[in-house]
Amino acid sequence: MIELEGMPELIDPVMVAAFEGWNDAGDAASTAVAHLDREWKGEVFAALDAEDYYDFQVNRPTVWLDGGVRKITWPTTRLSVVRVGGDKPRDLVLVRGIEPSMRWRSFCNEILGFAHELGVEMVVILGALLGDTPHTRPVPVSGITSDPDLARTMDLEETRYEGPTGIVGILQEACTHAGVPAVSLWAAVPHYVSQPPNPKATLALLNRLEDLIGLRIPLGELAEDARAWQLGVDQLAAEDSEVAEYVQTLEEARDTAELPEASGEAIAREFERYLRRRDSGGPGGHATDGGEGTYLRDPAGGRTKPPMPPRPEPESGSATDEERSGGKAGSDADEDREQPPAGDADGTGGRDGERDDSGRDDSRDRDDSGEGEGGAERPES
Repeated sequence: MIELEGMPELIDPVMVAAFEGWNDAGDAASTAVAHLDREWKGEVFAALDAEDYYDFQVNRPTVWLDGGVRKITWPTTRLSVVRVGGDKPRDLVLVRGIEPSMRWRSFCNEILGFAHELGVEMVVILGALLGDTPHTRPVPVSGITSDPDLARTMDLEETRYEGPTGIVGILQEACTHAGVPAVSLWAAVPHYVSQPPNPKATLALLNRLEDLIGLRIPLGELAEDARAWQLGVDQLAAEDSEVAEYVQTLEEARDTAELPEASGEAIAREFERYLRRRDSGGPGGHATDGGEGTYLRDPAGGRTKPPMPPRPEPESGSATDEERSGGKAGSDADEDREQPPAGDADGTGGRDGERDDSGRDDSRDRDDSGEGEGGAERPES
């Protein structure tokens, strides 16, 4: 550890950390902490020794000139403090660096040492991951914790993740074991536009952080940058039909998942409702057993009665009620209604053998083939 200045006296401090690398898709998380440091004019008071935690062949130092003097900046993690005034002043300890290459447990112990000495009340670690999310929708941000009480009181999710993890997961677990309340906020970045920067994801993280710690965060030009970023991606997607179609697919999936009826609880409730309906035998009834011949309860008298027998089908060749009454049934009757009167095929409106005003017998205009003057087919009689 390299202490640049003495430990500051802080008011109700919250530590906010982010690390470049595996847990920082689109540089969204590290940019969020940099934004806090810039807007609130953070003061660096300590830095971790780069020799202990970084492989300089992976994270190389940079050389720069300061008034003609050559200087080297080594990759490391720095701690700064910002003081937020107002009716309820609160200070933030910002931890910004690169995911270490080695000695992760020692790295986390150093961070926790600062947290204990400064009286940090809670540690919030920001992260960003690649996901199947469209750039046209609000960036999803998940709040994760290992503390059940914290999850309940702050509307967070208890972590259930199993698999490879980064320094965000290791530091959060170290905080939990040390008795320091810890939360991680994760923004989902569209995997098809993963290149940094992603101001929209950064803005989403800051908005969620603002709700979590109860401080109003000055956003500066970040909102305008987010709108410009989305407009630029819109234009790029419009130039490629396959990308545009893929984005539309993600939008439909996202919109469907966000419908209230598509939630897990709603589906469970609907399934329970289905089971109740099945057990009750439908509206107004109560099934006592399954299969055919099920007895239904009469809601009026409370008695059980068999279901109504099916209506018998008419025997083949037997006349239906309509036929016995002199009418035609089904499609034959419909066909007769749709057929025009005989002799109307040529548009004259007459019938066979009927004379028009000229006194000419209309039936003479048809030959033996049944065709009239216009060649129209004669309707069946």
